[in-house]
This record gives sequence, structure tokens and C-alpha cells, in this order.
Amino acid sequence: MITSKRRYRLIHRISGQTYLWLAILIFGASSAVTRKLTEIGTHHFVDGRNPISLCNVLFVGNLCALIVMLLIYGRQWNKPTLLQLSRRDWISLTAVAILSGALAPGLIFQALALTSVNNVILVGRIEPPLTLALSVWLLKERVSVWEFMGAVAASFGVILTILLQPPAAGMVNMGGWQLGLGELLVALGSVAVVIATIISKKYLSQIPLGISSIFRTGLGTIVFFFTALILYGSHHFTDVFSPFLWQWMFLYGGLIVVVGQSFWTKGLKTATVTQASLVGSFSPIVGIIAAYLILGEAPTMAQYVGGSLILVSIFFSQIGKRYQESRRKAAVSQITTVKSQKEVEMGMGFKGI
Repeated sequence: MITSKRRYRLIHRISGQTYLWLAILIFGASSAVTRKLTEIGTHHFVDGRNPISLCNVLFVGNLCALIVMLLIYGRQWNKPTLLQLSRRDWISLTAVAILSGALAPGLIFQALALTSVNNVILVGRIEPPLTLALSVWLLKERVSVWEFMGAVAASFGVILTILLQPPAAGMVNMGGWQLGLGELLVALGSVAVVIATIISKKYLSQIPLGISSIFRTGLGTIVFFFTALILYGSHHFTDVFSPFLWQWMFLYGGLIVVVGQSFWTKGLKTATVTQASLVGSFSPIVGIIAAYLILGEAPTMAQYVGGSLILVSIFFSQIGKRYQESRRKAAVSQITTVKSQKEVEMGMGFKGI
């Protein structure tokens, strides 16, 4: 017979998982929603320009994300805490901000303009196995056989997704192979995220989540803005204050940034590491379904082949994570450390911000 106390704990735990699933549904659809917004913008040109360009979406979306983070984590951004950070901490934070806050999202958003959303999602799955490999090599972390098998399967899945693409315009020749430019940009963006992840693991694991998130988003937005100005000219953000852009960005920012991040934060308070990792692993599946429902983008044969291996990799990785958690006797512990929160989020891929 279940006591009232145990029943309360059970309901509380299910509630946390529900929040995580709702967040994943939102985050998983972010790529498809981003592409849909730019398509809407093509039907409402302003002086021959698309007001909802990918650069405008990224820039304004980051501003929305920054506002949300200040509301959620603003209390952590205080003088006593900031004074405790060393010079190495600030250098590491700056490197991570440039890599994961400016370079990676810029490359991924550019890739969305060149290739299908499904390719962006699947090729982006190269990030977890690369992170695992560098963690073993540079940080001397130990992994289980299951996690190793998952990393190998994911790598082969991404490689097949890239190599089996049918010939199309905009492909580049690399060593005799014709590779899509969009897929290459996603891969480069993933590499940037992996490097940032390794830096975070080695030097920033004890930094409060709010400080690292706010600094990354704020500095990343500034670096992206000035980089785009240098590369494309001052006219590139001409429509950044367009009312049409902002009315859609309030919806985008409100749903994906505010609601999604709020659900995820709420869920992390009561879910375990294993639960959050399992829910997060479904992000690419949700993304592919969203691409079909929102954009009518059906998977190609290359995506079916590569995606199948990636699903196998997710299965293996989850077995490995459960095995490690059971060995540490942490399967029922709550996510209460900064390191656990960061590691779970790092494996989720693009979340629209």
C-alpha cells in the first residue's frame, strides 16, 4: 500500500519528467520553427529584404534568451561571486562564449539556409561522440563499452548521412568526395561546441550555471553582431527593428526561449540525471517529426540510413549511462550540481538559442 508521503514523491517526480518532456518537444522543434519563420519572411519583404532573416532571428532570439536568463539566474550575477572568478576563469568563459555563443550558432543558422532541417539535426549528432572521445583523450575520463559502441554508431550514422546525400548544387569537393556545404557547416559548428564543452568541463565545472549562461549569451551575441557587420556590411541588420520581425520573435522567444527554458529548468529540479539524459536523447527524433509536420520535410534514404544508426547509438549510450549511474549509486539522486546540469544540456544539440 502506497503511503501519502510516497504518493506525493511519486507525483512530484512524474511532474518533473513531464516538464522535461514538454521542454524537449519545444527544443526539438526549434530548427523547423526557425526555418518556417524565414519562409514566412519571404512572403513579407521590406524593400526587397526578408525581415526575418536567419541572422535577425539569431540576433533577436539571443536578446530574448538573455532577458530570460537574467530573470532566471540574475541573482547569481552579483559582485561577491564575480570577484571569486580568476583570470583563467574569465579567459575560459570568453573562449566558450565565442565558440558556443557566436561561432557555432552562426554556422548552424547558415547551414539551415543551405540544407534540410533533418540534415542539420542528424549531422549535429556528431557532437556527443566527439565530446566523448576528447573527454577520454584530454580529460582522462572513463567510459563504458556501451558508451563507446554508441559513439561509434553515432559517428558512422553521421558519416553516412553526409556521404549518401544525392548530388546537388552547392556541394564542395573534398578528397574526391562531393559533400554538401550545409552539412559541413553543421559539422564545423558541432566541433566548435565540442571544444567549448571540453573547456567548460576542465575549467568551468564549478562556475555557477547562471554566470556562465548569461556571459556566454551576452558576449556571444555581441561577437556575432560585429562579425556579421564586418562580413556583410552595416546594412545586414537594417530590418532588426522591424515590427513584423519582432511580433514573430516575441512568439518565437516566448515559446522556445521562455517556455522551453522554464520547463527545462523546472524539470531539472526534480528529475534524476538518468531521467534527464534519457528525455534529452529524444531531441533529434522530435526534431525530425517536427520537420515533417511543420515543413512537410520527409526523410531521404540517406537520412533513414544515418538516422537508424544514430538511434542505435542513443540506445547504447543510455545503457552506458544507466550502468555508470548504478555503479555510482546515483540513479535516484536529483540533479543538484552545476556539472550535472551542464553535461545533460550539452548533449541535446541545437535548442533554438
